[in-house]
Amino acid sequence: MAIEAVIWDFGGVFTTSPFEAFNRFEAERGLPADLIRQVNATDPDTNAWALFERNEIDAGRFDTLFLEESTRLGHPVRGADVLPLLSGALRPRMVEALKACKAAGFKVGCITNNVVSEHSPGQAEGQRMAGAMAQVMPLFDAIIESSKAGVRKPDPRIYLMMCDLLAVQPEACVYLDDLGINCKPAAGLGMQAIKVTGEAQALDDLSRIVGLEFP
Repeated sequence: MAIEAVIWDFGGVFTTSPFEAFNRFEAERGLPADLIRQVNATDPDTNAWALFERNEIDAGRFDTLFLEESTRLGHPVRGADVLPLLSGALRPRMVEALKACKAAGFKVGCITNNVVSEHSPGQAEGQRMAGAMAQVMPLFDAIIESSKAGVRKPDPRIYLMMCDLLAVQPEACVYLDDLGINCKPAAGLGMQAIKVTGEAQALDDLSRIVGLEFP
């Protein structure tokens, strides 16, 4: 089936990966590398991150639950200390690729796992992320935010919701995400999934699928 739509994750795709910030934080605190990712991967459907991204708890409860979860792994970390690490620098080439796909006639959508308090006024990191999103989000034909939809990746329902919004079949879609766990259900539905490990790699892979050249 011909490709009709390109669907994108936001953080780690249009911005540099928060994992880099996680690792810097861990190194500065003398914590084991990838501790935060380990916390996030433990009980991934019911842990603090999952509840927060589905907007089932507020920032205060997330702070408490994340501390409890990290403490069980032997290294107490407050959730409030982790949230500012989520923002990243915007990747201009990825933004231009989005514009090029749209100009070429592809439908474009964004599925993002996010949290309501991520853009709280007065928080510098949140404001930076909000600024990046303000530049990119108006370009999409459809957007699904986990904190508003009440469902989050990798739940297959969220990908099908996007297909409905764009009026396309999964087999006619390309999906880009920096997490393999989020790419797997997209591929399972028939999408051509691209795991984003870097800007150049992602754009090379996308170019081969959609037949466009990205400067």
